[in-house]
Amino acid sequence: MSAVPSPLPILRRVPWLGEFLTTERQAWIFVFKCLLAFYIAAWLSMLFQLEQPSTTMITVSIVMHPHSGMVLAKSFYRAIGTCAGSLCGVLLMAAFPQERELFLLSLSLWVGLCAGGAVLYRNFMSYGFVLAGYTAAIVALPAISHPNAVFDSAMLRVSEVLLGIIVAGLISDVVLPERLRQLLRRSARELYVHFMGFASGSLGGAIPRKQMEQAHLHFVRASVQLEDLRASVIFEDPEARARSSRMQLLNVRFMAAATSFQSLHHLINRLQRNNHPNTAGALIRLYAPVGQALQPPLADPARPRLVASRLEACEPTLQPLAAKLRDELRQDPELLLEFDSGAALLYRFVSELRDFTALEATLRETQGVLGGTVERVDFKRANDFAAPLIAVVRTFLTMLTLSVFWIKTSWPYGPNAMLLATIFSGLLATSPAPLASTANTWIGYAIGMTACYVVVFWLMPGSDGFLMFILVTAPLLSIGPYLTTRNTTLPGIGAGYTLGFVYILALKNPMVYSPEHFFNDAIASLFGLMMSGAAFMVIPTVIGTQWLRQRQLVQLRRQVSIAATAPLQGLVYRFESGNRDLFHQIVQFTKADSLEQRSLLAWALAVHDSGRALIELRQDMQHAELPPPLLDTMQRAVESLGRLYDAPDRTRWQEADRAVDHAITLTRQTLPQARASCQPALAHLLQLRTALRDDESAIAPYIVKATETVHAP
Repeated sequence: MSAVPSPLPILRRVPWLGEFLTTERQAWIFVFKCLLAFYIAAWLSMLFQLEQPSTTMITVSIVMHPHSGMVLAKSFYRAIGTCAGSLCGVLLMAAFPQERELFLLSLSLWVGLCAGGAVLYRNFMSYGFVLAGYTAAIVALPAISHPNAVFDSAMLRVSEVLLGIIVAGLISDVVLPERLRQLLRRSARELYVHFMGFASGSLGGAIPRKQMEQAHLHFVRASVQLEDLRASVIFEDPEARARSSRMQLLNVRFMAAATSFQSLHHLINRLQRNNHPNTAGALIRLYAPVGQALQPPLADPARPRLVASRLEACEPTLQPLAAKLRDELRQDPELLLEFDSGAALLYRFVSELRDFTALEATLRETQGVLGGTVERVDFKRANDFAAPLIAVVRTFLTMLTLSVFWIKTSWPYGPNAMLLATIFSGLLATSPAPLASTANTWIGYAIGMTACYVVVFWLMPGSDGFLMFILVTAPLLSIGPYLTTRNTTLPGIGAGYTLGFVYILALKNPMVYSPEHFFNDAIASLFGLMMSGAAFMVIPTVIGTQWLRQRQLVQLRRQVSIAATAPLQGLVYRFESGNRDLFHQIVQFTKADSLEQRSLLAWALAVHDSGRALIELRQDMQHAELPPPLLDTMQRAVESLGRLYDAPDRTRWQEADRAVDHAITLTRQTLPQARASCQPALAHLLQLRTALRDDESAIAPYIVKATETVHAP
């Protein structure tokens, strides 16, 4: 008897088939979990005799996600938003029980502010703001003609929403869970391997500018993704919560080491471009022991601990080697200063890299909860207030227009239209293409309502009991979650279909069949969604636009001014994380390898280079015993650099260059009397001058040659 051939050789010959089957498996697992959560939530709502089980099912449809950590994160913020929105709805109704116009004006303002908050606070925090606006509307609008019933309405809505949150969280966490923890761990290790490989591969010295820019872009995206994953994983895993502060510290230590590494290679590149091969070669030779310490096999499971111990052993050898190399460069004092600056950068890089690898080793080697305390750091988010403000105005005017339309026409289904406008004004406010998203959602919503019509009026009347309810609704309801897993090719269609199906199903306890109510509700829902789209046409979004990128670029340059003036406590980590988050927001809507992206990368590298050197210089000024005249000169140099990046021009460049050069001269004169205090500050002043005079940086167009003269206006 012949054996049945294994399908594995076929999958090896056709790799896309294996990928397709894996993707389909994950998609149908998600569909199964969604349906299970839908029906358990509906059954419990009926068991507890809640008024609108459909609200619980809508909650499940919004909260569900293929990864359990995402569900729990969304549920946490959704619960907070629900409670805040319910409280606001009750307070507004109590304040204006018989003043419909003032009530609707206040509600429109509240919903607008919540939409602005959804834009300002990214990730799943935005769901809390969307729900705060949506819940206030769903609590207060049905009770607008019966103010005394608003408290009961609030209690019922909160109960229905929280029930949906609990069911979705339990199903996602218990039934075939897809954990984010493994994804976070894999992302952290990939970031470590990539950076260490990039650092060890630079033994030759100079790295082409374009390669450095692309590496910086990769490291920025990896850092932001790591923080986003960490912020979600803490909801699904107690071990991840215990390790959360160390994961944050690992990320910011990586960012600090990456900045020092980039600054060092910018200096080496500039020396080679300016025909100073001896000084550049000396720095490369000084870097060689560090490169050798980064050479153990990548497959070695103890590699981080081995690298950390090698770096620790390497550090004491660097200063004697630097002294030997320095003796070979004594012919040119200026180039000797450049070497000293590069050596100081290398010492800083090695120290930060050792701390980074040691923490990575600790996280890999230790299972469970880690003992002891750890330095507390925060990943600072950077925001521009233009987009949230526009979202507030747009949503407020949308709700106000619908309110006036409802009052003037006395349309009985006006609250339904306002309710849908509230939901999608907040959900779509964060989209860079809200018109396309609105159109796709509207199409999915209409298709979902059509499918629901077939279920409600053709299939359900001939059925009886909850089991039959599942059988007649599941085939068509499952389409929505499945389309949601194809969100990259059909964005918004799946979410619109699911919401349209569940909302128009209007599952009640007991169920009511009313074709007139069904069609009126459908028309009102689609009208509310259309009004959201019309609002985006009248007041377009600024997310992803050239105008907003220019504003964010100005904000990115001002990070140097912040580095020059902000309190020093924790400033390094705030500076590193804030810059990367802001740059990630700017660059994510640019075309890959375009001229605009190259320009933005050049500014990001210049800001990192100069801002970090300013912070280190200010720390030297604070902790070293420097003469007051020298401190004043350094402070003027710091302030002039901050002004240059605030509004770069040739006059300000000349002022900054003159101030830094004067500080270097005065520091060199003071060096023989106070070497221990002046040497670190001199190294950082030289780094600032190198960054100022880098003819490949974003500052290059403002550099004034020695033969030119610029007069201040």
